[in-house]
Amino acid sequence: MENRASAKDFFLHLGAIVALYTVTVSFLNLIFKVINKAFPEVAQNIYAWGGGSEISMPVATLIVFFPLFIILSYFVYKIYEQNPAKKEINIRKWLIYITLFVAGLLLAGDLVTVLYKFLDGQDLTAAFLLKALSVLLVAGCVFGFYIQDIRDRVSSKARKMWAVIVGIIIAISIILGFSVLGSPQTQRLIRYDNQKVSDLNEIQWQVISYWQMNGTIPVSLSDIKSSQQYVIIPTDPQSKTTYEYRKMDAMTFELCAEFNKENMANQNQYGYEVAPVGVGFGKMDVIQNNNWNHKAGRQCFSRVIDPIAYPTQVRG
Repeated sequence: MENRASAKDFFLHLGAIVALYTVTVSFLNLIFKVINKAFPEVAQNIYAWGGGSEISMPVATLIVFFPLFIILSYFVYKIYEQNPAKKEINIRKWLIYITLFVAGLLLAGDLVTVLYKFLDGQDLTAAFLLKALSVLLVAGCVFGFYIQDIRDRVSSKARKMWAVIVGIIIAISIILGFSVLGSPQTQRLIRYDNQKVSDLNEIQWQVISYWQMNGTIPVSLSDIKSSQQYVIIPTDPQSKTTYEYRKMDAMTFELCAEFNKENMANQNQYGYEVAPVGVGFGKMDVIQNNNWNHKAGRQCFSRVIDPIAYPTQVRG
């Protein structure tokens, strides 16, 4: 029987392996995001593949690539049934051995990291242990399946059972992700809130710039626009209205916005030196990073410009 690899054989095998890698990485990415949300850690470790609360990309990738992997694998094994000699083609052996090599490295690295943290006296947190266990189980399953497959010990019935079990696990992980991290609508609302924080921060910097050029805080946002020809004042991306701005006194101003969700983890995101109300002037009192923590609903942020950190260019 002919056992030379054709172009069809090459691309089917390559596509199946690439789809496998994509599904594996996306699955771990989704699981890690769920773990990060359920067990937040102060410091990130080597297993923190991405942060934040968004799950759109790993879920979308799993929805597309897992069926693609099943379909490509079906055609690959159909070729084996029609021509068993095809199991000996070099492309199949190379790709499977590469997969085994990568899975073996992940298993070894996972165990080394856990052992290192233990011997080094570091805290083995719940989040870290769950991530390590996830990598261990996924890499172990991939390694175990393909080591049996290369030995031709996986029957057609066993492959179908594997596909069903993995499909159920992926479906559960997607449902779990949505239940912990929120639906697409929730993610959209969070995106709106994040953009509002970014916009408020931009307006804050424009107010500081106006102070430095004019020696006074603008009475309204229109003052900023009229003073600088090319400046763009951000507007609320959700309501399409202008953000609330008020001049409180000579050195104090307030910015307000309507938020969809509570977020008490927006501290230290930006590097503008503006002190909150109640903090005295002076370099020791300057807050290096603003606090944009907010609850759901209308939230206002009061700021005091430090003239020492931001001296005006206007000479009296």
